[in-house]
Amino acid sequence: MSIWIRSRQLPHADTSGTEGDPPPDGTATAATAEAPAGPGAAGPGAVAGGPRGRHPELWRIAGRVNTALAAVLVLGVLLLPNDPARLSPGAFAGIPVEALCGAALILVLRAGARRAVALLAGAVLGALTVLKLLDIGFRSVLARPFDPTLDWVLLGDAEDFLGDSIGRTGALWVVAGAVAGVVVLLVLVAWSVLRLSRLVVRHGAVATRATLVLGTVWVVCAALGVQLSGSPVASRNTAGFVQSRAQQVRAGWEDRKAFARESAVDAFRDTPPERLLTGLRGKDVVFVFIESYGRNAIEDPEMASEVGAVLDDGTRRLGAAGFSSRSAFLTSPTSGGGSWLAHSTFASGLWIHNQQRYGDLTGGDRLTLTSAFRRTDAWRTVGIMPGVTMAWPEGRFYGLDNVYDSRNLGYQGPRFSWSRVPDQFSLSAFERLEHGKKGRDPLMAEIILTSSHHPWAPVPRTVGWDEVGDGSVYDAVKEAGKDPKEVWRDPAQVRAEYRRAIEYSLTSLISYVEKYGDDDTVLVFLGDHQPVPTVTRERYGRDVPIAIVARDPAVLARTSGWGWQDGLKPGPQAPVWRMDSFRDRFLTAYGPR
Repeated sequence: MSIWIRSRQLPHADTSGTEGDPPPDGTATAATAEAPAGPGAAGPGAVAGGPRGRHPELWRIAGRVNTALAAVLVLGVLLLPNDPARLSPGAFAGIPVEALCGAALILVLRAGARRAVALLAGAVLGALTVLKLLDIGFRSVLARPFDPTLDWVLLGDAEDFLGDSIGRTGALWVVAGAVAGVVVLLVLVAWSVLRLSRLVVRHGAVATRATLVLGTVWVVCAALGVQLSGSPVASRNTAGFVQSRAQQVRAGWEDRKAFARESAVDAFRDTPPERLLTGLRGKDVVFVFIESYGRNAIEDPEMASEVGAVLDDGTRRLGAAGFSSRSAFLTSPTSGGGSWLAHSTFASGLWIHNQQRYGDLTGGDRLTLTSAFRRTDAWRTVGIMPGVTMAWPEGRFYGLDNVYDSRNLGYQGPRFSWSRVPDQFSLSAFERLEHGKKGRDPLMAEIILTSSHHPWAPVPRTVGWDEVGDGSVYDAVKEAGKDPKEVWRDPAQVRAEYRRAIEYSLTSLISYVEKYGDDDTVLVFLGDHQPVPTVTRERYGRDVPIAIVARDPAVLARTSGWGWQDGLKPGPQAPVWRMDSFRDRFLTAYGPR
């Protein structure tokens, strides 16, 4: 606390090492009257006729208020946790060791170096505060901290998401406000550190004693593990944050080497085409990802009964149409977002949990689950990607002959926040463009259903398949839906609309198979990741449901050794696999006996 204690000492009481520094507040000297003008400094004649001279007491009060605000800001950013779960009044009640070390450093530095060191320290502290705020945001959405070496590209994705959700103009205002906020924060923190450093020098004797006393208290509290509201009184919050970031950067370098070693091992790299997927020849194999369809959807008491009823009814309806199904769980490498990491993990058989691994993977020639179908030359491979809005070169890596994105699905209806195309339309387009064609080759399709992507408002509703048309029917559906800005004011409403979105996606898919599935249909559908923590409340881990559906008994017979449960809804005791294990298990099950 030493750097915020003021003393009414005379100028000669503490002058060693303070040459060029201002005297204590309220003490006027000839030197200050004749000092050159500068930020916050009074020029010649200011005492006689300037604001300081006309209202000296108000000026002193304003100075003290500014100093108090600077102290509050510096204390706040030093003690600010980078995890929203740790945000509490107790977190801001500690003694930051960084402040004690900073005060000690300022006291021993020469006068000429103090200003430069204070400004540098303020700039660094401001930058660290920005990183802490990014951590808080990432933990709130993706349930993980921000990676300063890999995640900057995701800020562009966040801007795109805002543009899709609230409009391009609104997104630009948000981005402009965020940039302005960062600049203001950096300036204010640097100014605050500089102001407090001058205070420490002005009252060097008192600051020295206070630093020693508080340093002793810090050591004692650290040794005894003293806490206040669950937070340590002897705080090293920012120092620990810097250490963890350094470890994160070092781990990123090591992870790249580890990934190169992992990706060099591939049991199916040299498998001849004629020995791949022999158990599915002649079948139409469809892999469907349902956005944000996580374990919470079927186990959270707030939604389990409704979503479970949809799955149970789907099992019954598909059973009546001659289909059988089995289900289990996969553990996703991501949560809250980053769908492409889950897609690539599922397809490649490698654990893709960050952008660096994703870039290295898609820049290589790894055999993916989807490219294995193409290698056989026994299937036409297509992708239905309604969330893609521009050229997607990764389609070649995944071995897709053709990719239908939001621009060429033929959709003429309205957008539903981020989701540009309702799921039922995407499935209808797949039927119109590929599956329903006469005389075609067997298909392997990867379909992404996006209607359950946050913000989950407005949620489409199912219509008759003969009503889908070009999507114009959804104009009235959107008008009847809810405003996402209203929904997101209440976490309970967010969870309710998430549930409705999952029900819509599942209902659309089940209805599609019921209407258009045949003896050659093999469907594998799964979630990509859990939804954001607002929905999960950080429960249920990273598991997502997965199910396989087929009418031909021989297809499911090959999975008998998996131990999966019957039906579309996996129970609490259903098997849980890592998502990266699925590729090899699938290729093994449907390879030569």
